Amino acid sequence: MELEGFAERLMRYLDHVEYRRIETSEDLETIEQLRYKAYKAANVLPVAVPSMIDDADFDPHAFVFGIYYFEELVSTIRLHHVTPEHPLSQSAGVFPDVMEAYLDAGLTLIDPARFAIDPAVAAELPILPYITLRPSIVAAAYFKADRVLQHVRPHHAAFYKRVFYAETIVERRMTEIYGLELTLMATNTHTTGDKLLRRYPFFDSGVHERRLMFGRQEILRRIDPLTILPSARLVANGKISGAIAGLDY
Repeated sequence: MELEGFAERLMRYLDHVEYRRIETSEDLETIEQLRYKAYKAANVLPVAVPSMIDDADFDPHAFVFGIYYFEELVSTIRLHHVTPEHPLSQSAGVFPDVMEAYLDAGLTLIDPARFAIDPAVAAELPILPYITLRPSIVAAAYFKADRVLQHVRPHHAAFYKRVFYAETIVERRMTEIYGLELTLMATNTHTTGDKLLRRYPFFDSGVHERRLMFGRQEILRRIDPLTILPSARLVANGKISGAIAGLDY
């Protein structure tokens, strides 16, 4: 009952959330400012890096999102769709051996990075990590990815294990760019997806939302979406189909 209450509370927060796919230079500047504030507050600013925007933000397999709560930007995340044909990812910089093994095995991956929450609202909205990470599950559904990765600080590993059923792949490894240790974890979508969505239905999504988030840019320009509204409640209420059948979930 407690979990059901928590899941419904998250769903209510999600009713006031909008996701925006960041495409313009003006929006990227806003995202850079948010990244800087969040990383500085957590004392994890990259060493000797002049900007919080990098070439990976413009990669064709990268998707940068701003998350808006009551129309205010509160968090951001960048996702990479990693394939054997397109191996660029944030995790490869720290865990190249593991990433190479995944891709040699023919697996496709969703690699979240640049996770940042506005420190001014983090304490007021403790549900923001769930809402900010939700696009990684939507991406797994859209691309039918085999794994969702999480390269995180070791003390955050318990959260990803509990919420995303993530397995620890590399216990810890020192990073030169941040000067701290990171752990690599992975959620196997084929073995845990159904369990994940049934426990946390706000991670679910409809086909239309997935297309808006991750469809080809020329299609997006035709329909010109300013914001993307989460469809989890529509899926939960049975008004549209969700991701369970489409992702081996």
